[in-house]
Amino acid sequence: MPGFANVTSETWLRWPSREALASEKMTRPRLLLSWFVRAVFIGLLLWNTLFRAGIPAWGTALGLALIVICALAVTAYFRATLEQRLAPSLASWGVVLALGLVAHGTGFALPAAVLWCAGAVMALERLPLAAAVLAAATALTAFALVNEDPWPTTAAVTTGLALAGYVLRLDAEARGNAQRLLAQERAARAAEAESATLEERARIAREIHDVLAHSLSAQLVHLEAARLLIEGGGDREQILGRVVAARSMASEGLAETRQALSALRGEMTPVEDFLRELVASDGASVAVAGERRALSAEASQAVRRVAQEALTNVRKHARGAEVTVFFEYGEGEVTLDVRDSGGAAGELAASGAGYGLLGMRERAELLGGSLDAGPEEEGFVVRLRVPG
Repeated sequence: MPGFANVTSETWLRWPSREALASEKMTRPRLLLSWFVRAVFIGLLLWNTLFRAGIPAWGTALGLALIVICALAVTAYFRATLEQRLAPSLASWGVVLALGLVAHGTGFALPAAVLWCAGAVMALERLPLAAAVLAAATALTAFALVNEDPWPTTAAVTTGLALAGYVLRLDAEARGNAQRLLAQERAARAAEAESATLEERARIAREIHDVLAHSLSAQLVHLEAARLLIEGGGDREQILGRVVAARSMASEGLAETRQALSALRGEMTPVEDFLRELVASDGASVAVAGERRALSAEASQAVRRVAQEALTNVRKHARGAEVTVFFEYGEGEVTLDVRDSGGAAGELAASGAGYGLLGMRERAELLGGSLDAGPEEEGFVVRLRVPG
């Protein structure tokens, strides 16, 4: 809490935080110090009650009864302040103050002083500031009126007790704020971990979809064509060709699935090597510019998937076209450019799951990059830029 100079009207009525009032999360040294101080006060009360000379038996019994009642009242006070209930808190605190008056009236001056001083400190530490100031002023006034020391000493003691109570309040609030910040940090870390898990699941889902979508759809086209040929009594060579093509698609899909699993495990070949292997069967050319460097798994996978999708589209829509692949390591980003010279649509032009370049564009945008695709001169170009 701020100092008195910065106290607002809301601060006067606000309780100390529950974290500040609770003792469950206090450090062990702080707990030991707290219990030591309480033991000292209880020891003073017991010593003055049981071992003071000249006290009759009834006086000792009365003193012990007052100590028991005081312990119950203090326990009720701590519980009521922890629950932030003002009326029960003031009532139990008032019992402590009244017990001090009874003790002083029956000749137990030291226990009375201890009860009033402890009551003032407890009020400043645990009550709303407005109620705490009034309660502490009442208790310290009672102590000052009966104290037999010179008035400068009495003034110094009461001022010191008031400052001690307020410092304890500030310390408790600081501890409570630290606990709240720690809880918020832990919650933020948990949310961050959950978000990372969800992102990883989404990435795996995209990998599976990208790998299997065009492969399975192409296989279905070939198998459906084979079925129709069989039902129509088609030529055996045509049927066999369709089955072989479907088998080839399945083999490619399995290889791509293995590549995706390797990528998810971080076991990826360099991008330029992958591009050369990818276009080896198509007779396309690959050019690489810029200084080679390691790319993030996300950027590397984006380049690989876009290259695969672009070449698949060439096979579907521009059979026989000349294809050039250009990959460049730029400053803070990498660029992939796949272009073809145009050609006739193939048998698989109508196949696909509708994801295609749209999915690739979403993948690029998730990484903070971009993907542009469209006709250029006589052919078609796909250009990817991603941070890397």
